[in-house]
Amino acid sequence: MCLASTSPARLMLLRNAGIEPETRAPQVDEEAVIAAVEAHEGRTLAPDEHVLLLARRKAADVAAAVAADDPGFDGIVIGGDSMFALGDEILGKPYRPEVATARWRAMRGSTGVLHSGHSVFRIVPGEPAREAHAVAEASVTFAADVTDAEIAAYVASGEPLQVAGAFTVDSLGGPFIERVEGDPSTVVGMSLSTLRRLCRELDVTWTDLWNRDGAATTQ
Repeated sequence: MCLASTSPARLMLLRNAGIEPETRAPQVDEEAVIAAVEAHEGRTLAPDEHVLLLARRKAADVAAAVAADDPGFDGIVIGGDSMFALGDEILGKPYRPEVATARWRAMRGSTGVLHSGHSVFRIVPGEPAREAHAVAEASVTFAADVTDAEIAAYVASGEPLQVAGAFTVDSLGGPFIERVEGDPSTVVGMSLSTLRRLCRELDVTWTDLWNRDGAATTQ
């Protein structure tokens, strides 16, 4: 398996599920891709369309690179993209502390939706690549009693600056989240249940992908 991402969260998610993937960074200019499609269609893409478009472009880019570099590669390539929406506002990576702080003050006591796009390419030597894709969503409810001091400490940790929505559910941000509705792994970065279904569509059995110590493997 090859993961078309260098996201530590996505890598750890797969490792915890018994899979040690190869990782490759997709060569995709995300802002340019979205801008070109929106200009061509004359509209703003909805969050589910946005994440699915980028997931498919990332997976396609890495799938082509893998096939070119290793003609004997027989496996799958997974691409993903995530976006968090709070009401009508799309919250990407905040990057700056002041932005993350403002977002957390707005999010406490509220519920937003994490949209996660998935694309899986099945590569077999000598055959055309096949692809399956889907979007998963999970709602996230933040604690209403998160204090300004807690927000300041969390932002100072640096964790929320580089993640969609300025939060994580599986690390320092977890205690400030009261409820997740949907596949919890969606909020981490990819829905494992969605990936399993997409693999099945491509005639790949999920348990055949297990290759880490402690996971049964048939490979």
